[in-house]
Amino acid sequence: MARARDGSKGVAAGRARGSAYAKGARITGDSRDRLQTTLREQYEAGASIRSLADRTGRSYGFVHKVLAESGTVLRSRGGPNRKKVTATT
Repeated sequence: MARARDGSKGVAAGRARGSAYAKGARITGDSRDRLQTTLREQYEAGASIRSLADRTGRSYGFVHKVLAESGTVLRSRGGPNRKKVTATT
């Protein structure tokens, strides 16, 4: 059995990070509704999509899609804002 990034094996690897879902398992119905609510609350409290992906053991794209499905208003991308440099004489 292949090892996860954290060195643990199999499905337990995702669960060890706090996920109740097996890696690659389809999440539908009530489970998806609960996940949407949980991810939305954490995202609106300031968590990043990447940190939510790490916590749940899912991909960045999956978390982004679930947040979009839930109607969450996504924040703009971070990073430093660049200002136009003007020449001074």
